[in-house]
Amino acid sequence: MFGKKAKPEKKTYDAENQRPVVKCSICNGEQVAGFQDIRTGRLEEVMLIRDAADLQRFKEMYGLSEVTKIY
Repeated sequence: MFGKKAKPEKKTYDAENQRPVVKCSICNGEQVAGFQDIRTGRLEEVMLIRDAADLQRFKEMYGLSEVTKIY
């Protein structure tokens, strides 16, 4: 229960129509990870990124090696 972290469950996304991104605010530095529709540019937000561990957790959840930053 305590002290043992569960591995994030592998999730999927539509790799044909979406790309993984981290949207960064130039005003306050807030970062949100999610998936951007390639055709419309619409962002589907998945989680708030507060530090490097959050970004790593996002990558592990979806089996990603690289995530593009957008502003």
